[in-house]
Amino acid sequence: MRWLTAAIIVLAVFISGCAAANTEKSEKGGNGANKYEGLKVTIGYQGSGGLFGKAIEEKWFEEEFDKLGVKVEFAEFQSGPPMTEAMASNRLDFAGLGNMPIIAAQAADIKFTVISQALEGKNNVAIIVPKNSDIQSIADLKGKKVSVAKGSNAYNFLFRGIEGAGLKASDLEIIQLQPDEAQPAFESGKIDAWATWDPNITLNTLQDKARVLADGEQLGVLSPSFYIARKQFADDYPELVTLYLKVLDKALKWENDNKDEALERYAAERNVPAALIEAIFTRSKSISIPVTDEIIAEQQKTADFQFEIKSIRKKINVSEVFDNRFIEEARK
Repeated sequence: MRWLTAAIIVLAVFISGCAAANTEKSEKGGNGANKYEGLKVTIGYQGSGGLFGKAIEEKWFEEEFDKLGVKVEFAEFQSGPPMTEAMASNRLDFAGLGNMPIIAAQAADIKFTVISQALEGKNNVAIIVPKNSDIQSIADLKGKKVSVAKGSNAYNFLFRGIEGAGLKASDLEIIQLQPDEAQPAFESGKIDAWATWDPNITLNTLQDKARVLADGEQLGVLSPSFYIARKQFADDYPELVTLYLKVLDKALKWENDNKDEALERYAAERNVPAALIEAIFTRSKSISIPVTDEIIAEQQKTADFQFEIKSIRKKINVSEVFDNRFIEEARK
């Protein structure tokens, strides 16, 4: 009996030791090392300053990711398409961008996951014209020079808008420019209209440089924006995707709780009055929420239209890239 008791104790200790070892392995990784060892996360954002400028300055992302031994890097972009290109080459893990770059990326078989909605999409994209322009309707764009960033959400908005007005792309002279190129061209009169997004819309309209010819609310064309993650990264590190969204929520909470400070900060960054930034908030307020079935249905309409005009090479089922699990987990 003494021998049997001793054997049972030894066996229990052995099993306990194995369980502890397995637990340690699951926490640290299969080889016993920290599974995040050497891991670098690259976060993309559009335009300098703003919400991400504050988060970068305060090191909110580094503060949380450093706890896990994960290094954080940031990459600034002018528009969405270059972000998905960077994601395709594994140089970018997170991005915030409009609806059209997401559709183009899915059609090009770039692997990503939509993890939350970033903008509502009613007023954040528009076609603007110089304040004193004689252009009064989209039909008046016939024969005019119109600037747009190819593959952007404004690109989709422009094409759906001109189709609704009975025009074809060939009826316009479409000039593909990024925002930093389009702004001086617009101000100098080298282009007659500009299909763009905020803050470009509000910055130009409130400074009396432009007026809105048509926006999403007027045309019934939504242009929501989304946060996405590189699919392989999301599959390998779902907890880090959730962490990214939690930090993002922290930044959004700061903006909501400190509106006056945020307005003054963003205004100083762009050297414009705070009232102008407040108008931008009204037109395109940042959010991070689960994506509804209605938004996915609108996204499918956009994808189908882009296939019809041969802007994308194949039909796609947009629902395949949406996954609310991460934002739902972040909100718990």
